[in-house]
Amino acid sequence: MADLTRMTAVEIAEAVRSGQVSAVEVAEAHLNRIRAVDDKVHAFLHVDAEGALAQARRVDAKRAAGEPLGPLAGVPLALKDVLTQKGVPTTCGSKILEGWKPPYDSTVVRKLREADVVILGKTNMDEFAMGSSTENSAYGPTRNPWDLDRIPGGSSGGSSAAVAAYQAPLAIGTDTGGSIRQPAAVTGIVGAKPTYGGVSRYGLVAFASSLDQAGPFARTVLDTALLHEAIAGHDPYDSTSIDAPVPPVVAAAREGAADGVRGLRIGVVKEFGGEGYQAGVLQRFHEAVDLLAELGAEIVEVSCPSFEYALAAYYLIAPSECSSNLARFDAMRYGLRVGDDGTRSAEEVMNLTRAAGFGPEVKRRIMLGTYALSSGYYDAYYGKAQQVRTLIKRDFEAAYERVDVLVSPTTPTTAFPIGERVDNPLAMYLSDLCTIPSNLAGNASMSVPCGRAPEDNLPVGFQIIAPAMADDRMYRVGAALEAAYVARWGHHLIAEVPSL
Repeated sequence: MADLTRMTAVEIAEAVRSGQVSAVEVAEAHLNRIRAVDDKVHAFLHVDAEGALAQARRVDAKRAAGEPLGPLAGVPLALKDVLTQKGVPTTCGSKILEGWKPPYDSTVVRKLREADVVILGKTNMDEFAMGSSTENSAYGPTRNPWDLDRIPGGSSGGSSAAVAAYQAPLAIGTDTGGSIRQPAAVTGIVGAKPTYGGVSRYGLVAFASSLDQAGPFARTVLDTALLHEAIAGHDPYDSTSIDAPVPPVVAAAREGAADGVRGLRIGVVKEFGGEGYQAGVLQRFHEAVDLLAELGAEIVEVSCPSFEYALAAYYLIAPSECSSNLARFDAMRYGLRVGDDGTRSAEEVMNLTRAAGFGPEVKRRIMLGTYALSSGYYDAYYGKAQQVRTLIKRDFEAAYERVDVLVSPTTPTTAFPIGERVDNPLAMYLSDLCTIPSNLAGNASMSVPCGRAPEDNLPVGFQIIAPAMADDRMYRVGAALEAAYVARWGHHLIAEVPSL
């Protein structure tokens, strides 16, 4: 049997189903990998070895009894620490929730259990998902397996690093402004943001409720599609959940790998490129576009002029929603409580707790959002940003009258050095320049690897954006591109990640 940590999710599920290997053996191999490398990467905040092995034993018992197995039976997964899992610490990367163990499972976790996935533990993240580098975690930064002095992206950097470092074949992240796609790009893996409402937010600790979306990471497009399909679907516990069939993402991934993109119209977004973009990123992006043309796609340049204002609109809408959502962390109900010695008022305890429990970036966004929502400024800031959001949606609608999907670089640069942008919030925010419009519009988008930048030999991501509830289109394009690269290179990009 090959190294179990190097197998795809599809290969592991088939090996477990056929009895070639037990789910316990698979789990133990990945737990051993975590023990071997995570002191360098710091992808995990909590490794639930006992829980993972118990779940693996349940999978093996089901197989032995001849019971039907879930589609990802025995496949290990790393879970971003923003989703509740009953009895397992959930911190959101913040001191204010240190030690909190939820009394219930999120819908995503429930669906993972139903698919017979083995959850290895909770991964590091920017505090409350606010950041693009996983440096804002209260528990220290995660490092990029390609270069341990570089960031793994954010806010889902722990999940992306775990997959890239072969600690797990699958992971769950969340994407509010690019927090799945940007980490996927800079760690050389696949990451998808489903259509807003396509995956339940029940049990996902909220940052910005109209933007947050959980989604899958994996090392191949097909693995990503299988995880997407496992966690997607309508949920009555989430009022924003879409009551419609899940798009056929797995079938589309298989179709793209086999039949390519002939007949598809692919739009290149004119506004994403030029000044501020790393030359090697643009080089690899344009090579990928040329490759899609060789595969039979029609390439069309598309202008979306309102995208120019997306970053500014996002950093009014998201902080406004964050200031409202994070008001619940008041030291009265759960989590950290500072200064409660019997002499202070509840207001004093709340102020002391929030001052000690929240990090600088969270405080910055709470203050920005509170200001934008305040009397006399609401219309000028928050209201105006929502108007821009409408214009962005209209740009997407106009584009999709001409093309089937849109494409762009996922992020303007490769992974930057740890510490380089910590003191420059604007430079940090620019990491999400290409990803934010999809969140504002609520449509589907994903990042697939398209090679490495010649300047630094680090991975580059190719973003594919599809209309709402047409997630299958992006999987078809992504799988076709991946298959073409495998034919050209002889392997997936991730096969060459430096060993740790």
